Amino acid sequence: MSKKEYAWWQEGIIYEVYIRSFQDSNDDGIGDIKGVIQKLDYIEWLGVNTIWVTPFYPSPMKDLGYDISDYTNTDPLFGSMADFDELLSEVHKRNMKLVIDLVPNHTSDQHAWFKESRSSKDNNKRNWYLWKDAKPDGSAPNNWMSVLGGSAWEWDEKTGQYYYHAFLKEQPDLNLRNEETMNAILDVMRFWLDKGVDGFRVDVMWHLIKDKLWRNNPVNPDYKDEQPDADKLMQIYSCDQPEVHGIIQKMRNLTDEYNEKVIIGELYLTIENVVNYYGEDCDGAHLPSNFELIFLVPWEADRIGIAIDKYEAALPEKCWPNWVLGNHDKERLASRVGNEQAKIAAMLLLTLRGTPTIYYGDEIGLIQSDIPEEEIQDPQGLLMPGKNLSRDPQRSPMQWDGSVFAGFSTKKPWIRLNKDVHENNVEKQKSDPGSLLNFYKQLIDFRNENEVLKTGVYIPVGSNKSTLAYIRKKDGKPSILVVLNFTSKEQDCQAIIDNYDGEIIISTNGENKNKSLKGVNTLAANEGFLAILRDDEN
Repeated sequence: MSKKEYAWWQEGIIYEVYIRSFQDSNDDGIGDIKGVIQKLDYIEWLGVNTIWVTPFYPSPMKDLGYDISDYTNTDPLFGSMADFDELLSEVHKRNMKLVIDLVPNHTSDQHAWFKESRSSKDNNKRNWYLWKDAKPDGSAPNNWMSVLGGSAWEWDEKTGQYYYHAFLKEQPDLNLRNEETMNAILDVMRFWLDKGVDGFRVDVMWHLIKDKLWRNNPVNPDYKDEQPDADKLMQIYSCDQPEVHGIIQKMRNLTDEYNEKVIIGELYLTIENVVNYYGEDCDGAHLPSNFELIFLVPWEADRIGIAIDKYEAALPEKCWPNWVLGNHDKERLASRVGNEQAKIAAMLLLTLRGTPTIYYGDEIGLIQSDIPEEEIQDPQGLLMPGKNLSRDPQRSPMQWDGSVFAGFSTKKPWIRLNKDVHENNVEKQKSDPGSLLNFYKQLIDFRNENEVLKTGVYIPVGSNKSTLAYIRKKDGKPSILVVLNFTSKEQDCQAIIDNYDGEIIISTNGENKNKSLKGVNTLAANEGFLAILRDDEN
C-alpha cells in the first residue's frame, strides 16, 4: 500500500477542548473526561478530525492544571485513567485523532521530582531544576521576570539558593539541558504514545531553554502600563534560545518512532522566529503555532493579506502552514472581530492553506464572559490586578442549550456563564439554517471533500482595506476563488473578480449562492463567498 501524500494532521482540522469548560458529566460544575466522551458525537458531526484536550493530569490547580504533579496519571477532578482510555478508544472508533497537552517547561512544586530536588543541594535530582546562588547582596541571580508578574526567582530558605520559575513560584522550571531530566520527559511522551495518543501540543515551547550565562534581559523602551509586567523587559535571554531546537529535535525523533504522530508548538513569537521551530529540514515541530491573526489589529483586509503573504513567504518549502484564530489564552474571536465578522473569520480560517485550529465555542460565536473582579480565578488576572489580563472570560462553559446552566452541568459551573446563553447555544443554532454553527459545518464539510482546499497552493489575488481575495489551486482540480469583505459596508468587487468566471458555492449571507461570478458586482456588508472557477480559469 503506497504511503499517503499528506498526513492526517495536514488534511484535517484541530478542535481545542478546554476540558474544565466543555462538559460536566458528574455534576460538580467542572468539565471532565467523560464529559468530552459525551460530546464526541457533536464534534464528529461538526466534521473536525482532531481533538486537542488541555491538561487533565494530577495538579494542585494553582494554574488550573498547567502545574502538573504527575505526568502519567489523571486528576480525579477530571476522571480516572480508565476514563481516559475510553476517551481515546471512542475517538479512534470515530476515525478521529486525540492530541494532548505536554508541559515540559515546568512542573508543580508538589511534583515528586521537585520535592527531591528541593530536599538538599546534593540530592541526585538537584540539577533537574534551575537553582542559582544569590548575588553577594542576597538579591536574585538576574533581573528576569515571571510571565505572571514579579521576579522569576524564588528564594528557598532550606537550601539557601534561588530557583527559577517562568510562571508561578509553584511552577518551577525544569532543566532540560540535563540529560536525565530530558530523558524523563521523553519517557513521559513514550508513556502516552504507547497508549495510542496521536500527538502533543507542547506548552510554551519557546521557553524550554534559557541563556547559559543567565544574562540580564534589557529594558523594553516601548513598555506601556497596560501590558503584562514581564513586558517591562525584552525577553531576549530568558526564552527562544538557539539550543531549544535540539530539545525539539529529540522530541521529534521520539515521535518519528511511532506512526504518524504530530508535535504542535505553542509559540508567541514573530513569524520570522516561529518558522525556525520547523527545524532545518522540517524535522522539528510539525506545526509551530501561527498566532499572527490573533494579534492582528485592526481587523482589516490589507493587514490580513500582508500577514498571510509574510507567512507564506517565510515558510520553508517542505513545511506545512497552520492558522489559529482563538485559544484559551486570548480574547474570544467573536469579541475581537465582532459578531458581524464571525462568518468572515470562519471562511478565512477554513480556506487558507494549512491546518486550521478552532477553539471550542468559536463555532457558535461564544463571546467573552463578564467575570467580576472578585470571581477571578486565573493567576494572571489575580497577580496583575487592574490590567484586565485575566483569561477567565475566554474560558466560560460551552453553551449547549438554553437551560439554566447551558446544558454544561446541572450545578453552578466553576466559572460564570455568558449572559447570552438563552439566545446563543448549540441547540438553537443547529435548528437555524443561517446560523454561524451551520455555516462552520457547511465550510468544514466542503473542505473535507475538496482536495484543493485541503492541500492546494495559495495564490493572492489582491486586497485593500476592505476586501481580500485569493485563489486556492491544485493541478487537475477546479480552482477556488475566495472573496471577503471585512467591513460593514457594501463594497464594489467587480475589479477583483472581473477576470474570473465560475459559480459561487458558499456565501455568508446565502443570497449569492449558485450565482455566476459574471452576475456579481458588489459584496454586501460583512459578506464573503467561495466560488469554483471554470476549467479555463485553472
